[in-house]
Amino acid sequence: MIYDYPKFSEISLDDRDVLHPLFQRLDEGISEFTFANIYLFRKNHHYKISRIRDDLYLITGHDNGEPFFILPFGLPEPEMLQKLFLEFHGMKIVSENQAKLLTRLGYSVKEDRDNFDYLYTRTDLAGLPGRKFSKKRNLVKLFVNNHNYRACPLFDSYREDALSILEKWCRDRDDIGDCGAAREALEKMQTLQLCGTIYYVDDQPVAFTLGEELVKETSYVIHFEKAVGNYKGLYQFINKAFASMLPECYKTINREQDLGNEGLRHAKMSYKPIGFIKKYRCFFSVHS
Repeated sequence: MIYDYPKFSEISLDDRDVLHPLFQRLDEGISEFTFANIYLFRKNHHYKISRIRDDLYLITGHDNGEPFFILPFGLPEPEMLQKLFLEFHGMKIVSENQAKLLTRLGYSVKEDRDNFDYLYTRTDLAGLPGRKFSKKRNLVKLFVNNHNYRACPLFDSYREDALSILEKWCRDRDDIGDCGAAREALEKMQTLQLCGTIYYVDDQPVAFTLGEELVKETSYVIHFEKAVGNYKGLYQFINKAFASMLPECYKTINREQDLGNEGLRHAKMSYKPIGFIKKYRCFFSVHS
């Protein structure tokens, strides 16, 4: 049950029936704006939810002690909006349309480059065409020629193998990052309608990809992609292989943000994105 503002609720699986259809209506393609993402990262960002009115919901949280709020489904009346800024300090995951409205209302808005989603065409990632992808194709070829591999749809029967990949991946990290969210995603992928593929080398599980559709079945977002073992070209292979098996209705693939990590930014840029899903932050009102 989602309480009316100013009372807040924890986000639970029971809320999916209400929130999932609302997220599906959104057409800007922001990777965070799916029920699965909000639910899976509720502990990372300390999310709570409240209903302002009708189908307008407020999500709040805090990162490193800094409070924030999110309005995935639209902005409330100006008086309520200013109240939220006074109470929660800053607004995160502001869409381009919201940024324009907030600017017109006199709020100060700035780009959040570290959280821009990277957008690619499905055909580019599946085919790796032209000279710009020659190094990627060579790495894929190296992997294919040197390993006995297979790929399987990530059904429940493969969950334990995927979890073993994740546990190995997490053990090699100082920062556990999205390990908890990824583990819960695998445990509840059917309920959350997440789909993916698991990959084997010599019958040993080595990688998996998990995501869901966005923008009314025209885009696909990769929420989790994990690989283990010293297999040169493995990441390039699973990137290409997963894009290749996606239906043609998905014109673009959203590979989420780089979080300001320079290595990750370089890797994402090397696949030549066609653009970004821009996001913004808004921290204060010049009215006050």
